[in-house]
Amino acid sequence: MREDNNKQNKTSQKTNWQQKPWFWPTIYGGIAVVLIGLIFTYSALTREDENEMVNEPTVQDESPVIETNARTETLKYPFDESQLENVKVLQDFYDMNADAKTRENALLVFDQTFSTSSGLSISINNEPFEVLAAMSGEVKEVKLDSFTGNKIIIAHPNGMETHYSSVSDILVKEGDLVEQGQPIATTIENEWNPTAGIHLHFEVLEDGKHVNPRNYLNF
Repeated sequence: MREDNNKQNKTSQKTNWQQKPWFWPTIYGGIAVVLIGLIFTYSALTREDENEMVNEPTVQDESPVIETNARTETLKYPFDESQLENVKVLQDFYDMNADAKTRENALLVFDQTFSTSSGLSISINNEPFEVLAAMSGEVKEVKLDSFTGNKIIIAHPNGMETHYSSVSDILVKEGDLVEQGQPIATTIENEWNPTAGIHLHFEVLEDGKHVNPRNYLNF
């Protein structure tokens, strides 16, 4: 009998709690709080994933092709290679270690004054020819000077520079990116070295110092 009475008392207490006016609102409120917490947690995790996707660096397919390729390029002739048999070196690069004849051929004379050549003066049948970029790079400067001959300076990603003097009909400007073998000008004659006639004065620089182009090209 006591056990039956205890069971009836417990059932009666549960019923009494459920009949309280605040019981069910409290239950619903607790459930709502839990749901809201889950929603906020899910939203926060989703937002972090989106931020990570946005902040991930995008892969650029349009890489600087000229710079990448030029680092592995080797110097080429500043003219159409098919004309190589017709090329004549009018003046050599002045090299103290060269033989006497080569050093003599590297002396330039103007107004009874001698100066040494810092590059090669190249002629093809004493006729105008198309000048090509010897290596890919960026046009650093275009100097217009009819007396000494206009000059184009191209800087290359490997630290070298090439200079092209005694040219006209210039096809590039400062800041242009050029590819190896791209036409950049046409040869002319100039007043500073009139005995050379129509020619290209071609110079190569390493670390800002002139070097003999023959170190790279077999003229």
